[in-house]
Amino acid sequence: MRIYESASPEETERVGEALARHLSPGAVVALYGDLGAGKTAFVRGMGRGLGVKDAVTSPTFNIVHEYRGKVPLFHFDMYRLSGASELYDIGWDDYLSAGGVCVVEWTENVEEAMPPFALHVKIAKTGPDRRRITVEGGGL
Repeated sequence: MRIYESASPEETERVGEALARHLSPGAVVALYGDLGAGKTAFVRGMGRGLGVKDAVTSPTFNIVHEYRGKVPLFHFDMYRLSGASELYDIGWDDYLSAGGVCVVEWTENVEEAMPPFALHVKIAKTGPDRRRITVEGGGL
């Protein structure tokens, strides 16, 4: 397990960027954190680390955003889903085998769909602008 402290959204992005540089195609990152914790900021940083040039935004209303980079980034937001069956309905298995990195916000709603090799990232507010980012699993 690794723990990082962040005092700004930019620092949260830098942690995501650094992590993404160590991921291989096929990796799955399961994100946990309350509303406003910084999950999307973390994924923006991951996008930079994977060579994504487009602006990374929350896919809340689209369920998934696909970004092209050195390694594709598939950014899921499961906030509006009621369970893993809905994730499979949108082609989860296809994304897992597409050669990109899958990042899932609101993993709590689809926990049973996460593969055993998933990296789990928990972002917790520890102050108005402060966050504790805990990274575990995924072969760490």
